[in-house]
Amino acid sequence: MSAVLRLPVGVVVERRKASSPWIDYLWRPAAVLSGEAEAKAWTMLDGDAETARFYAGGAILELHAGDASSYRDNLATGAARLWVVLRPTGGDPPMTVVRVTADGNEGESFTAAGEDIVDNVQMPASIAAAAHAFVAEHLVEQVFHKRKRDRVNPEALGRRPPVGDKK
Repeated sequence: MSAVLRLPVGVVVERRKASSPWIDYLWRPAAVLSGEAEAKAWTMLDGDAETARFYAGGAILELHAGDASSYRDNLATGAARLWVVLRPTGGDPPMTVVRVTADGNEGESFTAAGEDIVDNVQMPASIAAAAHAFVAEHLVEQVFHKRKRDRVNPEALGRRPPVGDKK
C-alpha cells in the first residue's frame, strides 16, 4: 500500500428555505457516499420547495500516511466523521465540492477565512474499514521525550553592577 490512499466519494447536500430577508436558501453537506454515483452532478434526489437533497458530485478522499494519527483519533471516537467543504459559486450550480477529508484539523482549517461551508457527516462503514487498514499500516507512534532542564548556576544569579557602571 502506498503512502497515499485515494478513495472516490460522492457528496449529497441539503438545501433548506431560509427565514431571512437576505438569502433564499441555506446549504449544508448531508452525506458522503462510498464510491462515485452514476447520477449527474446536481441531480435532485428528493424534496420540495422547503427542503431538498441533491447529489452535488464526486470528489477524491485522500488519506496521507503523515496524518495517520489524526485518522486514528477520528476512528477511535466510535462515530467517525468526514469533513466536507462546499464553496458558493454565485451561479449555477450554486455550490462546488472543494474537499472531503477525514482529518478534522484539515477540515477546520477551511473555516478560517472565506465563504466556504464546512460541516462534518458520518463516515460510511466501507470508508471507515479502509481508513482502519490504512492507519494500521502507516501509523508511526511518536514517543514523547520530556526534555530535562539545565541545572541552574547560582553564581550566575548573583547581583551584578548596573549596565554602564564600571568599577
